[in-house]
Amino acid sequence: MNVNSLWLKLQSKKYEMVFFYLKMGVAFWSLEFFADLVEGSDNLFPRVINSFWLLIYIIVINYYLFEYSIPFLRKSWKRVFVAPFFIFFYLFLFSVGYYAWRFLGIKLHFYSELKVYESIRDGLSEFFPRGLFSAILIGVIRHFYNYQKLKQDAQQLRIEKQEAELNYLRSQTNPHFLFNTLNNIYSLAKDKSDLAPKSIMQLSKLLRYMLYETNADHIAIEQEIKIINDYIDLEKLRYDDSLKVDFHYEVEDMKQDIQPLLLIPLVENAFKHGVSETRNQPFVNIQLNIKDKQLDFKVRNSKENKPQEVSEKETIGLPNLQRQLELIYKDFQLSSEITEKEFLTFLKINLDSHV
Repeated sequence: MNVNSLWLKLQSKKYEMVFFYLKMGVAFWSLEFFADLVEGSDNLFPRVINSFWLLIYIIVINYYLFEYSIPFLRKSWKRVFVAPFFIFFYLFLFSVGYYAWRFLGIKLHFYSELKVYESIRDGLSEFFPRGLFSAILIGVIRHFYNYQKLKQDAQQLRIEKQEAELNYLRSQTNPHFLFNTLNNIYSLAKDKSDLAPKSIMQLSKLLRYMLYETNADHIAIEQEIKIINDYIDLEKLRYDDSLKVDFHYEVEDMKQDIQPLLLIPLVENAFKHGVSETRNQPFVNIQLNIKDKQLDFKVRNSKENKPQEVSEKETIGLPNLQRQLELIYKDFQLSSEITEKEFLTFLKINLDSHV
């Protein structure tokens, strides 16, 4: 965080607390007004003005007490020795100072002297409890306010941290995905295949999608299906008719929201670590079903590796996807299964279970 950002944050915090004390003033004034209204005094208007005048003093003194004096004492344990001075000073302000503020209002013809005290002691005996009560009440309310604000800030920090981690995981997925795609095009160009220009066109579609769509928090499932189809078309260019690819989907609502590039890593793994290493009858079978906010995604592909060899290679990208799912959804299942000639991946998500 640079100096300007820190300064702006401090200023924002300062204005936020000023606004808090203004709201406290309005609340106190409203209570005073309601009490005067219930009493039904003939001097309602002067009493309301008197309350406003006294509340100006109370709010200002409490503001300096809780925002400057107490934080000053908390900064160092050595300052505890001056605490008695601060206590005496604020007791004076909430008693003599409070009563003197009333006297100043009378002299300025802003405060109406509706009640005459026989002595200063009588005046202080009434004003001191009111001033002390305001400090206790504002202190309690401020404590709960700061507690709630701290919880909100902690929640916001957690969300920002998760978003940063999610963006980092996506930043790993995208280059990995593009690297594998470029390798496919390179192999076509190296063989001087007539399909190289078409593959570049397919790549441009993928790049356009990744540049303009994947930065969004959500996309429609129809867009994710389109990118899967484009990727399949690009992969097919590398293989002859021996490769069998079947992508079947049944989606109740094609506008259903989903996180971008959440399904493509499983499809990519099927080609990269399955089909490309299968010599006889390679195949990829993809099934997607979404109904009642429940997503079921199954990818099945051929293989010729030994189970222990495949398990290490086939699962590339799965830990990344697993962590993304943990950051996005509460209810999901990601699992894989290896048989002698097949590798299967299962993904189930409750799309309504956002974190």
